[in-house]
Amino acid sequence: MVKIESVEALEALYGLPGEASLAKEINSISPEYRAMIEASPFAALATSGPEGLDCSPRGDRHGHLVHIVDDRTIMMPDRRGNNRTDSLKNIIRDPRVALMFLIPGSGNALRVNGRAYVDADPTLCESFAVDGQKPRSVIVITIEAIYFQCARAIVRSDLWNVERHVAPDTMPTAGLILARLSDNTVGGAEYDREWPERAKKSMW
Repeated sequence: MVKIESVEALEALYGLPGEASLAKEINSISPEYRAMIEASPFAALATSGPEGLDCSPRGDRHGHLVHIVDDRTIMMPDRRGNNRTDSLKNIIRDPRVALMFLIPGSGNALRVNGRAYVDADPTLCESFAVDGQKPRSVIVITIEAIYFQCARAIVRSDLWNVERHVAPDTMPTAGLILARLSDNTVGGAEYDREWPERAKKSMW
């Protein structure tokens, strides 16, 4: 085993970043980066707190994932979920956040680093209502760095190739996982049967 334990050793192994990988990083939303944000219906939100790290999937209708307030500020509604509120708890105690936006069909991803707070102002939440349902809070993010991620990872994974999509019936269901992990106190076949209708009624 050759364990790398210093930045100097890491740089000796990898070298320094190229000019393009540095030039793409700025601290505000350019017109090009705005176009990428507006095209993305999905992002992963990374946060940090006393209990450790969290990475939460965030998805919405096209054009509704985040609202661009200005070139340094974006807002993300906290849509309905499982009420664990891991991300929100972390943000309250440590405002540092990171986002990775994915754009279906595009090789490039967009990354944002910044600081956030949770805002529960009723008027603000109402402005993010969908089908009459408003979020209980909105995550307000001040951008400190924004840059696109080169396409190699997505190209290697063949992520958008429908011929490579996994058949749902080959994967364990949520009901099965819950039943096995809870000694059948929750989950099971009934959970799986009821989930589509339950999700439809609680999507927003």
